[in-house]
Amino acid sequence: MAEQTIENASPVGQQIKNLAGSKPVSYLVFNKQKISLVAKITIGRETDNTVVVDNKLASRHHCVIQKIQNEYFLKDEESTNGTFLNDARIPSDKWVKLNPGDKITVGNSSMVIS
Repeated sequence: MAEQTIENASPVGQQIKNLAGSKPVSYLVFNKQKISLVAKITIGRETDNTVVVDNKLASRHHCVIQKIQNEYFLKDEESTNGTFLNDARIPSDKWVKLNPGDKITVGNSSMVIS
């Protein structure tokens, strides 16, 4: 019989155990390059972005990835053609949490969170 601990006997303990075992988001893969995630990453066609997308369907300042506490979130910057997360368009007025394996599409360029 397994020893009863907070970790295996309570819902809160199970959540802590699951969080401890989850893989943190650490980089963005774009054009076969790994880009380390920092506090804020801007994505768009303009050269002043952290990630420059050479694509006419991308807006000059298309979207942003922001670190909030220990999580990363994606927000569309009111782009013309929208920002897609896992093939679903995200609302331009909301921050969407990113997880490992998520695919971000800007214009017809895709990048993956790892």
